[in-house]
Amino acid sequence: MEHTSWENVTYHAMVVSEEEGAFVRNIETLTLKDLPEGDVLIRVGFSSLNWKDCLSAMGNPGVTRRYPHTPGIDAAGIVAECTTGAFHKGDKVIVTGYDLGMNTAGGFAEFIRVPEEWVVRLPRGLTRKEAMMLGTAGFTAGLSVKRLVDLGVTPEMGTVLVTGATGGVGSLAVLILKKLGFTVAAVSGREERRDYLTAIGVDQVVPLDDAVDKSGKPLGKQLWAGVVDAVGGEVLETAIKNTRNRGVVTCCGNVRSGDLNSSIYPFILRGVSLCGIDSATCPMDERLAVWAKLAMDWKPDDLAEVVESLNGLEDLDEQMERMVKGERTGRCVVHIP
Repeated sequence: MEHTSWENVTYHAMVVSEEEGAFVRNIETLTLKDLPEGDVLIRVGFSSLNWKDCLSAMGNPGVTRRYPHTPGIDAAGIVAECTTGAFHKGDKVIVTGYDLGMNTAGGFAEFIRVPEEWVVRLPRGLTRKEAMMLGTAGFTAGLSVKRLVDLGVTPEMGTVLVTGATGGVGSLAVLILKKLGFTVAAVSGREERRDYLTAIGVDQVVPLDDAVDKSGKPLGKQLWAGVVDAVGGEVLETAIKNTRNRGVVTCCGNVRSGDLNSSIYPFILRGVSLCGIDSATCPMDERLAVWAKLAMDWKPDDLAEVVESLNGLEDLDEQMERMVKGERTGRCVVHIP
């Protein structure tokens, strides 16, 4: 079917608009000519909810500059058309990261159109729904764990700390680390979340008060062989202080703060490595390697245990409100029938 024959096809999407200084979300009917230019037209089957989607839906200019806009930084679906020949009609594919859902119409819609360079073939071992159960959060967790492993962190070296462990990245990092045989500690600011953390395999729950060191000392106890940090701020600063010799700390989030106030002593006296994780613009070779791991060796055994499923776009608004209020745990995947 020729590219132009698709243009009058209608589809449904969540559209965020600015009205009298407020940002409102509605499910609207659009046509494919409303989509941006791109090489690959994809019929979306599943998407997922991420913190960045909430920011976009609330009008955060650091995420999305132009409205009306469709959020959704994750999408899994079937190729409807590819103008370059890189993909064929019917191919099952994933798109996460890059500019999807930020300033490019995103996955909270029945169709997306993107450059071919953004598209990953669905790996053998994953369904489209499972790929979105993981989504950007799982991919980020996978990148973090890969960095620990690549830099020599092994289960024999001791416990790995996961911060933000009730969120998407943290929950999936716990599951992947447990799959690989690590002992896992998790920071929790809410006592009522302890049962959730224990259920997903956490061996030690660290209260938030114990995860923030206010002593002013540049070094703390050598507690962690590695750290997967998803929150930043004082929690990250303390985790660095408490990392063992030759330990590795990964950083992928800023929920608590985007500032980092740390001395150089953990790095020059203990040889600690601090590694940033950028899932949005990760090179394709590493992207493919991590997705292959997530589909096979690192695929969490209890993935469904940390996922809430929605059928259709209509309930996304409520889930966004819950995420903003800190009422959500784990992941939220949406089926777009």
